[in-house]
Amino acid sequence: METQILPINDNSIKFAAELLKKGEIAAIPTETVYGLAGNGLSAESVKKIFAAKNRPADNPLILHISDTDWLYRYTKSVPHPALKLAERFWPGPLTMIMPKNGLVPDETSGGLNTVAFRMPDNKYTLKLIELCGFPLAAPSANLSGLPSPTEARHVYNDLNGKIPLILDGGSCSFGLESTVIAFTEKGVKILRPGGVTPEMLSEYCYVEIDKAVTEGIGEERKALSPGMKYKHYSPKAEVYMIECVDNDQFVEFINKNYDKNTFVLTNIREEIRAKTIPYGSTSERDAAELFSVLRKADELGAEKIYVKAPAKKGIGLAVYNRLIRAAAFKVIKL
Repeated sequence: METQILPINDNSIKFAAELLKKGEIAAIPTETVYGLAGNGLSAESVKKIFAAKNRPADNPLILHISDTDWLYRYTKSVPHPALKLAERFWPGPLTMIMPKNGLVPDETSGGLNTVAFRMPDNKYTLKLIELCGFPLAAPSANLSGLPSPTEARHVYNDLNGKIPLILDGGSCSFGLESTVIAFTEKGVKILRPGGVTPEMLSEYCYVEIDKAVTEGIGEERKALSPGMKYKHYSPKAEVYMIECVDNDQFVEFINKNYDKNTFVLTNIREEIRAKTIPYGSTSERDAAELFSVLRKADELGAEKIYVKAPAKKGIGLAVYNRLIRAAAFKVIKL
């Protein structure tokens, strides 16, 4: 099919809403990454999302809503802490998993009896959800396994001819997918880190971090959240994450182990002999730029990518989580 790109505005979201009401799918911007949206209550629309992305059917989707009251429409019960967290962090990059009711098809929840909810921090996307009148299932608008798209052109490169519409809202402000939490007897468990950090959540409740955040989940465990699979967010090039004491150790390793097809994501450019792509100024910039620089490395013909491991605190934990999956857990410890 022909894929149309429209700048996001009042007219284009009305057009998108009509498409979505007819069971079609469309790429939309959020503050995290671009999402591939469809009616989250329609099994047929959700199947179109999975087909366009070539996404495994057991990988659950997130329902995007425009008002906290919508939780009561699609859940069996709303955990009390959820309301407190929604008041603080919605709209924003926090996704909460709750027991679903019969309105949510198994295709959306990946066969689970729970489903995840988020309220995106984008005024046009929120208005689009309102115009539709149903929650939007919207995983990242890319081919499954590749780096998530943070610009409309990334979506077009992956899905041109597979979807009818891309709404262009410019670059995503945060650049990594949302934090996903499940509720426990003690508080919450982070299944996927994102813009709402463990430190931020701990001001409101007890927080634990699932070991799958920095490790694989294994074949025997079902993914309760998007992004828990072993390899994800990965470019065509082989990615290696380097854990080291300091920049000097990192530079020494690179200068001994690069070749003409090696690219390094770093801001230590003058000392490194390999080809470099600017990256690594602050945790916030790392998050915003990670998927874009991974895609750029592919565009430049990289066969191997080296990147220094970030500190696993604050937003750095989310960056670490994406990098270790992009590298398929290929970590070199110096």
